[in-house]
Amino acid sequence: MFNPESPPEFIASRWYNSDGKTTLKGYKGKVVVVAVFQMLCPGSGRYGLPQAMRLRQAFSSDEVAVLGLHMAFERFDEQSPEKVEAFLKDNHITIPVAYDKSNGDKPPATMEAYELQGTPAILVFDRQGRLRRHYLGAVDDLRIGAEVMAMLMEDKDSPREFSIAIERRLAGALVDPEDHHHHEGGCCGGHGHDHAHDHAHGEGCCGGHGHDHDHDHGQGHGAKDGCNGKGGCGCSH
Repeated sequence: MFNPESPPEFIASRWYNSDGKTTLKGYKGKVVVVAVFQMLCPGSGRYGLPQAMRLRQAFSSDEVAVLGLHMAFERFDEQSPEKVEAFLKDNHITIPVAYDKSNGDKPPATMEAYELQGTPAILVFDRQGRLRRHYLGAVDDLRIGAEVMAMLMEDKDSPREFSIAIERRLAGALVDPEDHHHHEGGCCGGHGHDHAHDHAHGEGCCGGHGHDHDHDHGQGHGAKDGCNGKGGCGCSH
């Protein structure tokens, strides 16, 4: 079972915009934000990747690392490593991007290891390397920015009690995105799931496979109408 307290390294067949030695462990001590995307997913192009580039510009690279993870879980021939490379160049995506290792007809390796649902998704790791946020769909810049700032207040060796206190203050200040999000065009596929560590479902997501995560930090968010595992949220894929 996936353990957000000790998440695995990404299993990449190659990296773009990187020297090829990129690892999550290498970023320990920083807050790490990962934009999970698929080049054919409308929501990835509309929300996920532009937001990742804005985050890259907003935060110092000494404190925050912004990465991308491309997961090809459908239409594989249209999303080859070479086509993804061209896509990144054409769209001026300069953050380091991992190409998730193919696993035949099954979900790609990192997608399966992290039990990810689909794209676009956002993963946020704290300074200690723990996965603290996993959102599926579009999330407001202000919310992600606030959550990153809150994690930046923690030291790389902060005790759990301090992290929990920060989470409680943040939960009291931010409105639950489940109360206000809407599923719009670009949201695809998916299977049933149950989330329990600040997983949220926003606009424009492309489906994947179900999972059940449990994390001590924050509050859980379940799936809403439109991501119900019955053909997804109106995607044309």
